[in-house]
Amino acid sequence: MRRLREIRVHNEGRLPESWRQRRASFRMWIYLIDGMRFLVGTALRLRRIRSNWNLSFSSSASRRGSHHLEQSPSEFGMGDAGKKLEEYTIVKEGEAEILLQSGNRVFYNKTQVNNRDMSIAVLRTFISKCKEEHAAKFSRKAHLESKMPECSPPRPISEESSVVQDEEPNEDCEVKLNQALDDMETISRESHKAIALKEMEEFKAPRVLEALAASGSRSVRYAREVDGLGQIVALDCDKVSIEACKRNVQFNGSVASSKVEAHLADAQVYMLTHPKEFDVVDLDPYGSPSVFLDSAVQTVADGGILMCTATDLAVLCGGNTSVCYSKYGSYPLKGKYCHEMALRILLACIETHANRHKRYIVPILSVHMDFYIWVFVRIFTSACEMMNTPLKLSYVYQCVGCDSFHLQSLGRTSIKNNSVKHAPSFGPVVAQECSNCGKKFNMGGPIWSAPMHDQEWVASMLTNVKAMKDRYPAYEKISAVLTTVLEELPDVPLFVSLHNLCTTLKCTPPPAAMLRSAVINAGYRISGSHVNPLALKTDAPMDVILDTMRCWVNNHPVKARSAYQPGTVILSKEPTLQANFAQSIAPSWKAQAEKVRRFVPNPERNLGPKIRGGWQIKIKHASTLGQKSVNGLVSHEKINGPRVVAPETDDPIGQKGDEPDTKRQKEL
Repeated sequence: MRRLREIRVHNEGRLPESWRQRRASFRMWIYLIDGMRFLVGTALRLRRIRSNWNLSFSSSASRRGSHHLEQSPSEFGMGDAGKKLEEYTIVKEGEAEILLQSGNRVFYNKTQVNNRDMSIAVLRTFISKCKEEHAAKFSRKAHLESKMPECSPPRPISEESSVVQDEEPNEDCEVKLNQALDDMETISRESHKAIALKEMEEFKAPRVLEALAASGSRSVRYAREVDGLGQIVALDCDKVSIEACKRNVQFNGSVASSKVEAHLADAQVYMLTHPKEFDVVDLDPYGSPSVFLDSAVQTVADGGILMCTATDLAVLCGGNTSVCYSKYGSYPLKGKYCHEMALRILLACIETHANRHKRYIVPILSVHMDFYIWVFVRIFTSACEMMNTPLKLSYVYQCVGCDSFHLQSLGRTSIKNNSVKHAPSFGPVVAQECSNCGKKFNMGGPIWSAPMHDQEWVASMLTNVKAMKDRYPAYEKISAVLTTVLEELPDVPLFVSLHNLCTTLKCTPPPAAMLRSAVINAGYRISGSHVNPLALKTDAPMDVILDTMRCWVNNHPVKARSAYQPGTVILSKEPTLQANFAQSIAPSWKAQAEKVRRFVPNPERNLGPKIRGGWQIKIKHASTLGQKSVNGLVSHEKINGPRVVAPETDDPIGQKGDEPDTKRQKEL
């Protein structure tokens, strides 16, 4: 190549002078254009850095104080109808202040503060993790760039390479010109490399999408409490809700106004038209999130987080199996583990939606709390990794007589000629009748059988929550949940309930610590679950659990029962394993020894889902909201409006009110 270039230099010397001038002029124009591009790119980067600095400076400003009340009503988006600030109720949650109107016009549930606090904890951990990943990626690329060989300066042309040295008197000038051009190319290449490294070094603030904003309380809290966030887009298809959201954003000062944008739009359409544009997508619908999942997995950027909440636990826990299958593509089973199974059904549904777009999920945290479940998953794009999805999904065989259950994976892998082959799983894993009690099996699923928590993330979240406990209104609740989740066995799906097992055997339940010690002494692992205080999550086979219970019953006899009952059949067999009930200390019991609370009681009565926004609160809702709420108080905050007093009648739940219930509608 060097020889060809030298020949080209000598050939150019034979060209007419006008041609050489045109070529030099053309090259100068190219370098001029490159210089202009460099200047424009630098100006844009400086502008972006300045805007990010302004946002960070404004986020450190002091909170808005009592001067809220001094602002004019029009400033808060209240319109020109002469409304006054006194007509609104100010609800304080964290660092946000929410304006609520009377009459339940916009949905707001005070009990969801646990959900919002947990989401804030996840966001703070997510930002720190993203910065670590970005720094590691930048250092790795910089290390590779440093190992690349540098371009050597052009060598002078030797006498042997001269073709027509005597015939070209201007050869030295051409060589100097080409050397200058090479130097300019090297400088341009180095400048572009520096620009690329600078862009790679700069961390972009994550963008957040709240698909169903309602009052906008979640977006406002994100903007005011989570440092390092970028733009926050709040959506809602209800005009009244968007007006309330904009009003709350303006009411919370310049920090929220500079970050939060509220739009009246359909969430599904908006997410479909903005693919891979948001690093965080928050789905908190009133009911099932199934209709939003396909569009949600498309709008999340690679490595981003999808936060999904589901409140239709009656469907997910087996109340209506056909509806659950139509929404989530899975059959639930009724059992003590139904809430954990609901979590795994939701994870499996999100995974199947992501697979349609060559994407897959990595669960971070999956929690059941109060009356809902919600999951936090990261979404990545990889057609190769997507092929491992059948290994993460399983069917569940549940015995109808006892508590034994078995899992069967959807797929399997085999290695042949140094390549991994995917194939359907062999089955079934159980016989027609249960080997313990002789009853039949019900089959449910598929469910997510891989780990549904990332223990490293949970530990980081718990550390962050404890360090900033003053900034979490529901600190006691979320710290208890995170502590219990951190103690769970991550690779063991579902669990056995101690009291349900003793109900089947008709025996007195042993102390939980004694039963756990027996399982540990047998060489297996065991832990509790955040879903149920009496849960036994273990990798021990069901035969080991039943042998342990047989040994317990031998020392604590029970009354004779019918020979056809499942408990009698189980106890009629001799144990093959002699249980050792000597006390054993497990690593997960450290927090228990420190008396850390795991299951915190509800802070108030009638804690649960509220009436959908826009519905009129009437006397019949006393069973849901409580008599105090119906009489004019919602979540201990006064509602401006006429006081509704429940009449004294024999109908305690007010089914003789203005709206007929479901049973009366059928009669009509």
